[in-house]
Amino acid sequence: MRFPRSWRGRKPRLGRPTPGDAGSGLVTGLFSIPEGMAYAAIAGFNPVAGLYAGVVPAIVGSLTSRTVLMVTTLTSALALTSQSVLSDAGLDPKDAGNVATLTLMAGVVMLLMGVLRLGVVMSFVSNAVMTGFSTGIALQIITGVLKDATGYKPRGDNRLFQLGDWLAHVADWQLAATLVAVATIAVWAATRLVRRLAPVALLVAMVAASVAVALLGTDVELVGGIAHIPAALPGFSAPDLSAVSHLLGGAVAVALVGLAQAASIGPSVPNPDGSKSSVNGDFAAQGLANLAGGLFQSLPSGGSLSRTGVAVSAGARTRWAGVLSGILLALIVLVCAPLAEHIPMPVIGGLILVVGGELIWGKRHDIRMVLRTSRLSSAAMIVTFLATTQLPLQQAIVLGAVLSLLLYCAQAARRARLVSLVPDDRGRWHPDDVPARLPPGEVTVLYYDGVGFFAELPGIERTLPPTDHARGAVLILAVRGVPDVPSSTMAKVLRRHARDLRRSGGRLMLSGVEPGLARALKAAGLDRDIGPDGMVPAGGALFDPLDQALVTARAWITAAGSPSRHDPQEGPEQLGRPEPQPPGGP
Repeated sequence: MRFPRSWRGRKPRLGRPTPGDAGSGLVTGLFSIPEGMAYAAIAGFNPVAGLYAGVVPAIVGSLTSRTVLMVTTLTSALALTSQSVLSDAGLDPKDAGNVATLTLMAGVVMLLMGVLRLGVVMSFVSNAVMTGFSTGIALQIITGVLKDATGYKPRGDNRLFQLGDWLAHVADWQLAATLVAVATIAVWAATRLVRRLAPVALLVAMVAASVAVALLGTDVELVGGIAHIPAALPGFSAPDLSAVSHLLGGAVAVALVGLAQAASIGPSVPNPDGSKSSVNGDFAAQGLANLAGGLFQSLPSGGSLSRTGVAVSAGARTRWAGVLSGILLALIVLVCAPLAEHIPMPVIGGLILVVGGELIWGKRHDIRMVLRTSRLSSAAMIVTFLATTQLPLQQAIVLGAVLSLLLYCAQAARRARLVSLVPDDRGRWHPDDVPARLPPGEVTVLYYDGVGFFAELPGIERTLPPTDHARGAVLILAVRGVPDVPSSTMAKVLRRHARDLRRSGGRLMLSGVEPGLARALKAAGLDRDIGPDGMVPAGGALFDPLDQALVTARAWITAAGSPSRHDPQEGPEQLGRPEPQPPGGP
């Protein structure tokens, strides 16, 4: 799937629909029939709810999204997570009131995350965890349609066990269902070879296989045997307020799954009108889409990469493509609903096997990259994959978020270091190893490259040069870029080292201190240990604070005289500022 190159510029506008948008809307709407119904059927929902998820959510999401071409609708991960949440709460997933409640609650969470500008949270979900989660979801998709595709329902609570049981009972597969599924996959593969038909290969395969089954009179299960598809627009669906207390945690999990999937669409699908996308704006748009869709028989929806890819490949140029996909799908349901009931379930099963297989195949590069990156990332990916195949999905996504946070903290702690900055003859700074000691009567500059987490500070403290024999030495610690709110452990480390230096007749200074960091360190009492001029604020050019600190440090050394003149018992008030006598002593 190829997307256009990035355009830059303005805020999104509604614009006018183009002929490409009309064609794209029709293709995307048609594509929503097999995919939406199949995703809903996989998770045990009424397939009609999967159809309706492509109507109101798609229209509202496309009208409000900051990523112009993003299509908001039901995804496989959302369908499975929603089913898991409802089942775990002891609620019937086919009850319209329960579905409406969950959809509305997930919409509220998404909207709040957008309004509170919490899109940055998604950046903490590591690629390793998302790869494991997505691959596990793909396996769930595959195992969820094995019965539809072959007529044999695998046994076992674990998805991996189910897959193994299915393979071990090939003899129990129903021949007619299996042949229909295989034929559907074959038609899909042949259609993909024709470049112009590739974007609608799933639709072509569905229509061709369904017509062939009808003409041949093959005895297989039909969609009509599972649910009646009314030739009507989605009606009002009232939420069941008694289910709210049972779905609080589950709604957050559903929202996080939807937002995590959609967060990758903006960078992949730039806006053709030159406007800038926004993760927070997309969060809010998905929230509005669910708030509207929840009242009109829709399952929880989110940004769909597959449906967005279909829209782009079919010629979408403005947000009207997504709007028209919802409108045209509604018209198709009104006119062609009886025909949809004759779609064979093995056809849908074959198509979803294709979708699941493509998802796994598309992750092969990410899996290989994670395995080559580090053992810690590989372990996080594998644990998330196993959790997704064995635990309820809402628990798996929480576990994945915790693993992402631990992985981030571990990587931050390992990355944190001190680097010595040494000027050359032309005044340019060069990195070097931290010196083994602080030269008496000289200035030593160290750059702190870290985020202030307590886990990284013990290693940093061990790296600091010893303060013994540091009379008249000044240690400048460049901290520009350190977060405004450091851990209390960081303040303790700095105070302890400042006092050790003071007792040895030396001095600690900080340069490039951001305002928030300065307030936090002063509140911890560090200013009393390093003196009123010991914190040089950030500002100006990159090295301006360091140059200012150097001037102050050299003046302090000069005013203090030779290293032998320092009295280790002098108080911080005297060592925190230049002494009044001229260089050379009285």
